[in-house]
Amino acid sequence: MALTPSTSPDTPETPRRPLWRRWWVRLFAALALLVAIAAGVFWLVFMRDLPSVDALKAYEPPLPTHVRGNDGTPIQSYARERRVELSFNEYPPLLVRAFLAAEDKSFFEHGGVDYPGLAGAVLDYAKKWGTGRRARGGSTITQQVAKNLLIGDAYSPTRKVKEAILAYKIEDTLTKQQILELYLNQIALGRNAFGVEAAAHAYFDKELNELTLGQMAYLALLPKGPANYDPIRHPDRALERRAYVLREMLANNFITRAQYDAAMAEPLGTVLRRTPKYAQVGGYFVEELRRQLIKRYGEKAESGPNSVYDGGLWVRSSLDTRLQDLAAEALRDGLVRFEGGRGWSGPIRHEDIDGDNWQQALLNTNIGLDYRDWRAGIVTAKDAGEATIGFANGRTGTLPRGLAQMPRRGTAATAFSALKVGDIIAVSPEGSQFALRSVPRISGGFVVEEPATGRVLAMQGGFDARLQAFNRATQAERQPGSTIKPIVYSAALDHGMTPASIIVDGPFCIDQGAGLGTKCFRNFGNSAGAGPHTMRWGIEQSRNLMTVRTASTVGMKNVVAMIKQMGIGDFPPYLAYALGAGETTVSQMVNAYAILANNGRGGDPTLIDFVQDRHGKVIWPENWHACDRCNAADYDGKPMPRPISRQRQVMDAMTAYQMVHITEGVIQRGTATGLRDLNRPMFGKTGTNNGPTDVWFVGGTPQFVGGLYIGYDTPRSLGGYAQGGTIAVPIFHQFAQKAYEGLDKLPFRAAPGIRMVRIDRASGRPVYGTFPTGDDPKPAVIWEAFKPESEPRRRARRAEAASPAPATPAGPTKPAPPRDSDFLQREGGIY
Repeated sequence: MALTPSTSPDTPETPRRPLWRRWWVRLFAALALLVAIAAGVFWLVFMRDLPSVDALKAYEPPLPTHVRGNDGTPIQSYARERRVELSFNEYPPLLVRAFLAAEDKSFFEHGGVDYPGLAGAVLDYAKKWGTGRRARGGSTITQQVAKNLLIGDAYSPTRKVKEAILAYKIEDTLTKQQILELYLNQIALGRNAFGVEAAAHAYFDKELNELTLGQMAYLALLPKGPANYDPIRHPDRALERRAYVLREMLANNFITRAQYDAAMAEPLGTVLRRTPKYAQVGGYFVEELRRQLIKRYGEKAESGPNSVYDGGLWVRSSLDTRLQDLAAEALRDGLVRFEGGRGWSGPIRHEDIDGDNWQQALLNTNIGLDYRDWRAGIVTAKDAGEATIGFANGRTGTLPRGLAQMPRRGTAATAFSALKVGDIIAVSPEGSQFALRSVPRISGGFVVEEPATGRVLAMQGGFDARLQAFNRATQAERQPGSTIKPIVYSAALDHGMTPASIIVDGPFCIDQGAGLGTKCFRNFGNSAGAGPHTMRWGIEQSRNLMTVRTASTVGMKNVVAMIKQMGIGDFPPYLAYALGAGETTVSQMVNAYAILANNGRGGDPTLIDFVQDRHGKVIWPENWHACDRCNAADYDGKPMPRPISRQRQVMDAMTAYQMVHITEGVIQRGTATGLRDLNRPMFGKTGTNNGPTDVWFVGGTPQFVGGLYIGYDTPRSLGGYAQGGTIAVPIFHQFAQKAYEGLDKLPFRAAPGIRMVRIDRASGRPVYGTFPTGDDPKPAVIWEAFKPESEPRRRARRAEAASPAPATPAGPTKPAPPRDSDFLQREGGIY
């Protein structure tokens, strides 16, 4: 039987095709490659550089720095974004529902993305591509959190996808309540308010829990564009959008019909743009504090976690609000008093106004006055008989011609005729009308410091910080005049002279070198020299000739070294600097006198007691630690713990006390007798420089030392009658009269080693058998402070030693004369 080909054993088998050549394998590989490429592209476009959502768990928003006075009174905050951070359970439920109705009704149902809304946003974007118009949003609240906190607001086709990816991750990481908390704390709502609590203050001047339903609905519409629904510029648009939010709340059963009807009937109820409420005190102080904080911690978040404008610091300052008010009032009263009768100084500023925009124009200037009953107002209209004045609160008043009749300074015209619409002026109530006031052109600075700690308790750098930002207490370098003399004589005391040293008050000339002639010094008022007198007399009477003679004897190198050591300035060794020719600030002079009052101990003055970060940890001073039992009742007579002093010994303690003891005589019988009626231990020195262009006083008590100057910013003569004793001393007297109310009359404590010796005040020689009298300001015999090595020797008089003791009288005896130990006990003892 023949075999067929198919069954022939010799026919070879057909080979099988390789797997990679099979069509379905190739298709699968191509699809896999496409998926990988798509995934790679997706990763490159959307996932690469995508931030981690884990940062939101520990997210710290930018927070303002808050400043308090030394008694805890809030006095200022520093912020570019006004924000108050709250937890979710602090938000009123109706407020949360208002934002859900306006922004994301299905927030508690979706997983981070609202797909219908997202699709609509993409289609709208496609329609508006290239038109320049912005497409509508479709973001959920979670996506807005991703945008605001993670990827920013840069507009791009990919941002929505990135938002969606991050929204899913956020929903996996945080609870719904945590997401809402982040959103409500961070959302920008206009008027520099971030978060709903800050917005409640910015728009309604209320706490969040005080808002009505209508006001909550208004806040809920603001994320769509605060400028679009501004209550001043677009009130109708704002009401229309608020009605939409309320309708959505009703439709979603968030509120009842009764609540809806009541809210719809409400007016917007917003207030004008305003700054946060703080005590109107210490404007110059808080600005100087801000500069110091920025120098230490930086200004913005890029500078570190504790930056001034973002770090949320809590600062306890050294400001004593009572003393600050007294210092500000005394200085400003003195400035107004000095310029009284000199005519109207002119408007504070001029603003171009058109129609009804005067109120916002005035608010935008941030000009205000808190001096007595003065107010800043803007002239909104004027005719022949009166002017209409508008104020920041929206009210208006009348300024009649008769209450603005003072002459316009430098012209023959009256102030009323010089007024123009748009002028911002100072006025005060006069019955039902207002009277024009003149803001002084002269200015000055006043600083109060606590000697024991170096803490600045008060600082006034001009008439009003909102009118004149330049701080004359710390930034104005002026010639201090004779207030430098105690520092000059301190150098002399360090180099062997005593308060009883005799110095000639007579002509003193120096050869200035080849071709420069001779320089002759003179006393104030060109008075002739009075001959030989004690150092004490020369300081009390502020004799220039005695000062330069002393400086020449001691050596100007030693004098300027002492001036530099006291932190006043670094001056060349010329005799004119012994009379106050070198420029310095009020703050530096007050600090130098505080060192004197503290037995030579001191350092740089400080405005800050301590600084806490946003979590409450004290970050300055660096070695600060809590005093756990400082107020414990079980000390049982043992010494209380005291904070570690950061002060150092700047000058010899005995020299410092000697100078304080000498300058107490300036108050009793010298150039500052206007302070004698305060009737307490006080030291100080007046100053009047050439011109005179500035007048000074610096001095005080163991509790606090103060100092001030007044003068024009561009120096010019104050008039021949102007002296520190006639202008500066009355200002300090006004301050001190109230500042020391209720305070003990503490004596200055003598430094260890000081010897108190009775001397003749005129000659400086020791006196025996006679004691100073306590009531006479110009006694013949006084107690004088000497160092042990310079104390006059006590010579026993043989006649007194040999004479018998007097018989005891039978009748009433006179009080025994005071002993040295009595003086030491009365003056605080030798420590």
